[in-house]
Parts: sequence; C-alpha cells; structure tokens
Amino acid sequence: MRFVRISTRVQLAAAALVVALLGGWGLATGAMLWSQAHVSIERAQLAEQRAAVIDRQATVDAYKGSVSDSVRDIEARQKAMEEIFKANLGDVPTSADHLNENRDVKPGKRSGKVSEASPEKAQLQALRSQQAEFESRVAGAAKARLARIEQAIRSFGLNPAAFGSAREGMGGPYVPVRGLIASDPELRELANLLGRLSAMEATLATIPSGRPTAAPMETSSYGYRRDPFNGSMAFHAGIDFPGSYGQPIIAASSGRVSFVGQRPGYGNVIEIDHGNGIMTRYAHLSRFGARVGEKVARGQSIARMGSTGRSTGTHLHFEVRVRGAAVNPRRFLEARQDVLEIQQIAKQRLVRGDRG
Repeated sequence: MRFVRISTRVQLAAAALVVALLGGWGLATGAMLWSQAHVSIERAQLAEQRAAVIDRQATVDAYKGSVSDSVRDIEARQKAMEEIFKANLGDVPTSADHLNENRDVKPGKRSGKVSEASPEKAQLQALRSQQAEFESRVAGAAKARLARIEQAIRSFGLNPAAFGSAREGMGGPYVPVRGLIASDPELRELANLLGRLSAMEATLATIPSGRPTAAPMETSSYGYRRDPFNGSMAFHAGIDFPGSYGQPIIAASSGRVSFVGQRPGYGNVIEIDHGNGIMTRYAHLSRFGARVGEKVARGQSIARMGSTGRSTGTHLHFEVRVRGAAVNPRRFLEARQDVLEIQQIAKQRLVRGDRG
C-alpha cells in the first residue's frame, strides 16, 4: 500500500482553517447567547412593568371600591334617617340640605399615598362627621322637647309613663324592622326616641284643655258634696257649669264622638273619645249636635245646654275620665299658658304629619 504524504504547509493551512472555523462558531454562539440574555432581561423588565401596572390598577380599583362603599354607606344612613323622621314626625328636617351645604370641603394636604391624596375621601369623611353631628343634634333636641311635653302632661295630673306604649286604632301583621335601622344601635336608639316623642305629642295634643261652655263660673266642683236632692254626702264626678237653656256646648278637645244618648242620672249625654283612654262627658243636654263616629275639633259646638236627667236646673255637667276613672277636670280647665303653647305646637306637628 502506498501512503500519501501531506506537506507541512498544507497541514498548517488546514489547522489554521479549523481554528478560524472554530473561532467563527464561538463568536456566533457568543453573540446568540448574548442576544438571548438581552431578550430575557427585556422580558423580565416588561414583566415587572406589567406587574407594576396591574398592582397600580388594583390599588386604584380598591380605592374606587372604597369610595363607592363609603358613598353607599352615607346614602343608606341618610335614607334610614329620613324613614325614621317620616315615620315619627311626618316630615323630614333639612338634614339633606345640611349635608349638601358642605360639598366644597377642601381636601387634605397631598402626599404620595392614594388614600391620603384623595379629595373624595376627605369630603366623605367630612360628610360622615356632619351626619353624625346632625344625628346628635336631633337626638338632643328630641330629648329636650320630650322632657317639656312629659312635664306638660304631668301638669294635668297624668302620668306620662301610662301613655304612648301603644296607640289605639292600630294593627296589622307584624313586620320586624330590617336593614340599617335594625342593625345600627345609634339609629335604633334615635328611632325609639322619636317614636316616644311622637306618641307623647299625640297624647298631649288630645288632652282636654278648653272650657266646654262659655259659662264664667261653676256651681258645683269635683269631689264630695251634699246631694242637692236628699242632702246626704255623695261623690260628684265632674264640674257643673250654669247657663241659659239652649246655650252652646263645645268640645273641650278634638276627638271622635263615642256616645250620643241617655244615661241614668245624666239625662241626655254626649261622650267624646280623645284617644289614649281619655274621654270627656257632657250631660243634662237639651239637644244633640253631633252623631256617633263624628270627628270633632276643639271648640266645635256639639250640643245645647239643658236640664235633663237628675238635675235641679239648667246647667252642664262636665266630666273627664281616664281609662274609665273620673279625674278632676279643674287641672284641664286651668292649664298654664306655657303648657297650652306646648300643646298647640304638638297639635301643629300632628297636623303636618297627617298632611305628609
């Protein structure tokens, strides 16, 4: 066999070619690896930027949700207060106006945090504070007025605790309170307070405080006296007013006529139910001017004076009864002016409530 001999020059040239090829491959591989690393870095940076954008959007969404929740809470509380006012007072005080007067609340000093840099949050916090302040003022005013009304009721010799627990002529299925009024103790307390105030105003407004006739004097007072027929001691359950035959008899307070007819000893009688167990009786009448079930107003003519029944002459026998028991009418007929003014305000509020 013959061997082919390669010269040293050819071997050197081949080696140089191999080295060149290996160097080119190394450079190409290095360039490719560098390019891949650069792309990876860019991708990582883009991922970080995307994550930052998502995080910022989540922060903004959370802020918007917080503001929306706060707005809903304020609106729900406002609606609950208006329901309380309408249910107990018949109208809504200027609470909404009170809150809306402060729409231009200045936001706090800006900082880098979303929660501190938001003017909306500052305004909402201001509205919350104003709403709480208004609730406090309403409660304070209601407590003060309730105290005056209860004192006025006591001036008639009546116990306020005996009235207002349940109104007459009411009923229906039991539907418990739900929502914010049921869950919020402050609103529930306010609702109970205004409910008590409304009941006491209704009680005071119907308490008899007007004279039942124009007679300037009384011939017989409430209490024990000598019977005009047999001279023995007897209890007189009312006050007698003298007058002329046919003289107008007027309702001592507003109410509904509950009886028209005759009763033993009283002769012709009209009785008016004023609610809360309070009734007035007008006896010895010569003629009736109202019918059973009729609503009458304070000062309205309901009958004419006479001398029917067990009577020695023309006069009106006037009684006030509370839950069936006779009480002294004098306190009702001699009410102080300040008490009458408080009563008149209560009547006006009831009228507004009925219209509302």
